[in-house]
Amino acid sequence: MRKMIMLVLVAMLVVAGGAFMPAAQAQDGYSVALIISQGGLGDRSYNDSAFAGLTLAAAELGVNVTPIESSDPVGQGEQLLRDAAEAGFDLVITLEFSHFDPLARIAPDYPDTTFAIVNVIVDQPNVVSIMFDEHTGSFLAGALAALVTTDASIEQTNDAAVIGVIGGVKSSGIDVFLYGYLQGACAVNSDVEVYMAYSNDFADPIKGREMTLAMFEQDADVVFQVAGGTGSGVIDAAKSQNHFAIGVDSDQDYLAPGNVLTSMLKRVDVAIYNTIELGAKGELEGGTVLQYGLDVGGVGLSDMTYTRHIIPAASMDQVKAFEAQILAGELAVVDIRVLDEDTFAIVDQNPTCAGVDELKAALGM
Repeated sequence: MRKMIMLVLVAMLVVAGGAFMPAAQAQDGYSVALIISQGGLGDRSYNDSAFAGLTLAAAELGVNVTPIESSDPVGQGEQLLRDAAEAGFDLVITLEFSHFDPLARIAPDYPDTTFAIVNVIVDQPNVVSIMFDEHTGSFLAGALAALVTTDASIEQTNDAAVIGVIGGVKSSGIDVFLYGYLQGACAVNSDVEVYMAYSNDFADPIKGREMTLAMFEQDADVVFQVAGGTGSGVIDAAKSQNHFAIGVDSDQDYLAPGNVLTSMLKRVDVAIYNTIELGAKGELEGGTVLQYGLDVGGVGLSDMTYTRHIIPAASMDQVKAFEAQILAGELAVVDIRVLDEDTFAIVDQNPTCAGVDELKAALGM
């Protein structure tokens, strides 16, 4: 049955530059279209996680699903959304952050279609916004990275308090990871240096590898990847140099056992499945925000199957203590998405622990 479902999904996959093929028309019964974001399927991260949720919904809920992949999901955003609505899908979900603007424009034209978008809030009565607390999960990843980077008992690290992070395209949806990571690292060691860079691409592993090797040459020994398919190059570089990478979205620990310190899980698969389930039951309400945080397991660190045994218990306990403090409301992690431009500039122009301190002072924290 699982093989049959996958064959059907592959047959329905749209790859013709974003234009709908006849097989992509909505079928009888509850039907869902999932628009794939930059980087495409096969990124072993964000898109693949969402696709897993879509596949599971097809298998367990009996809904009809169609993944839609475009060679240019950003430039073709409005057409992708309109085509999906015109095709008669009951629910159209987009994974592409940049679709927030075209979606706000076209949603009123299709009041009988329910749309959902991940990573950004679109205020329309027929749009559901799916949001995650990436800043809190990334805080934990940064704290762990800062704890291990100078730990002489760990083979993969050196004695320099230097770590790194590579984002895809600079945007609030990516920066929320980076600045959560920075805050976590600074909470452990105010002297830690955090290199930040952007690949400006979500599907270029070679570039990801080169950027990571450059960070390693400057004494970093842990690099967090927030760049989709580009991130596989980050992981490859960590393996080749026997340092650490940190995976993102999906559990990527298996990609380089022993060299992926942990993965910052963002359970897009769960969110996609839950959204479809609500829609199929007639319980999905437009104009609402579905929030996934530490409290519901929407974000968090992986089980660290291949590295937990080499990390001192005291370090793991400190990460757990941070998580407990966040959940209890005793530790606030700044979500840069809610800041105005001038306030964000305080840390964006000075991405250091001093910048974090200045930001918190400005916010009265």
